[in-house]
Amino acid sequence: MLDYLGLEADLDTEERMIRDTAREFVSEQVAPDIADHFVEGTFPEEIIGEMGELGFYAPNLSGYDLPDVNERAYGLLMQELEAGDSGVRSMASVQGALVMYPIHAYGSEDQKDQWLPALGTGEAVGCFGLTEPGQGSDPSSMETRAERDGEEYVLQGSKTWITNSPIADVALVWARDTSAEDAPVRGFLVETDRDGVSTGKIDDKLSMRASITGEIGLSNVRVPEANVLPGVTGMKGPLSCLTQARYGIAWGAVGAARDCFETAREYALDREQFGGPIARFQLQQEKLATMATKITLGQLLVYRLADLKERGELTPPQVSMAKRSNVETARKVARTAREMLGGNGITTDYSPMRHLANIETVYTYEGTHDIHGLIVGHDLTGISAFN
Repeated sequence: MLDYLGLEADLDTEERMIRDTAREFVSEQVAPDIADHFVEGTFPEEIIGEMGELGFYAPNLSGYDLPDVNERAYGLLMQELEAGDSGVRSMASVQGALVMYPIHAYGSEDQKDQWLPALGTGEAVGCFGLTEPGQGSDPSSMETRAERDGEEYVLQGSKTWITNSPIADVALVWARDTSAEDAPVRGFLVETDRDGVSTGKIDDKLSMRASITGEIGLSNVRVPEANVLPGVTGMKGPLSCLTQARYGIAWGAVGAARDCFETAREYALDREQFGGPIARFQLQQEKLATMATKITLGQLLVYRLADLKERGELTPPQVSMAKRSNVETARKVARTAREMLGGNGITTDYSPMRHLANIETVYTYEGTHDIHGLIVGHDLTGISAFN
């Protein structure tokens, strides 16, 4: 696997074990069938429990039988999962960074005891409800409301483009608490079998097809006050979760790009035209060199982010820069790799076209490429382009 600067030589024993375990899992449990799932528009649900048994959900959190590994180990896991498919990494990322993390960071002890062990093993599946039909890049304009009624809250609204929602047992729904002054945003743990909850599946996607994506409908949904995350109010809650998820995406994009590169390199060495392998041609070598350089730069970026995160010094704009840059790299590498495969590259026999389709979604979700540019621009100038 491409590691041009030998970064993995510095991995410790635990980091190597996690990398190797995830790589073996992808090779044996994901790679053989993922193309079929992509064509059929299905997620391999049979791997949910196994991923839990292997500790793939929020392994960088502590307590509650969670592994508590370091941030580089977590990043390596995301990298290997996305080398298999963005849908697999996305499932683990949503479960861990967008559902388990906020419960761990902001939940009550009862909420932690109830949900973290079950989510960690994959016995329960969670989803994260922030995006709405009319609010994507501007989540602070959300229209979903929660009105207090005695010791309960009544939720009304809808969320869309929600990974895992059709198979989720619990949804972390962000809504405005209209019972409080200024209607602050709060997080509500909503069991999906409650009356008034619907979780319809979004079909006919041309990207992230091996991922279960849906909606959350909330019609007079009653939840007890005990289901409200007590430790956070305002947009800090959902945005801090997104920072965690974007960190994993920055690593994951490197994995997708690396898989495309390895597929193209192997093909160039095996494919013979004009009396020899096409890898001997200058045009092909230039493409391989450019791809390898871009991937290596992406690796350097996430390794540095891991060090900063481990020290508690990582900032959201730094994560935005990495997510933005590495996903753009994956997009370009996937397209170049597909090009090198010629006509064979548009089939499901090879991964680059599938990765390319998936990356179009990754380029957009968890903050679009343009929005992350504005976040970094704000950090550099002190002037917000959002106002």
